Amino acid sequence: MTNVTLDKVHSSLDFQIKHMMVSKAKGTFQNFDVDFDGSIEDLENASVKVVIPVESIDTGQKDRDNHLKNGDFFEAENYPNFEFVSKKIEKISDDEYKFTGDFTMKGVTNEETFTVEYNGTSKSPMDGSTVAGFDVEGKINREAYGVSFNAPLETGGVMLGRDVKFTGNFEFIVE
Repeated sequence: MTNVTLDKVHSSLDFQIKHMMVSKAKGTFQNFDVDFDGSIEDLENASVKVVIPVESIDTGQKDRDNHLKNGDFFEAENYPNFEFVSKKIEKISDDEYKFTGDFTMKGVTNEETFTVEYNGTSKSPMDGSTVAGFDVEGKINREAYGVSFNAPLETGGVMLGRDVKFTGNFEFIVE
């Protein structure tokens, strides 16, 4: 077992959704925790738990952030966190994995799979610590979690897409 701690300063978690059928609305989470249990050298036998406070959502527009936190979307007062708990980690290639687990949003849990690229380890020139890096991508259907707010467009289609895409870049300190 390895002691692995998320370096939040060098990590990010972003999302995007189709907007108006022609562009993307994007945002980031200003706060999140990733608990890693296992060894970096044996990812298939590790486990991961990610907790994302809904209050940390940041789209760069305060009114939109507040709308996302209310009952039309995530109902942050009653469901304060998004959560992912891995159930299976499968090696696809030397540096690519599939993390499958339970994703919970707004009190609904579904199995989801995210692609994870392991970027290896490196020694920090600042303090000599070992760091490991991962890039994560995936998408969920927000409607499967009861998040179905939308509006029809006069030109056809709807204001918001169903799929929410996530991208994360995570750096861990390995001891």
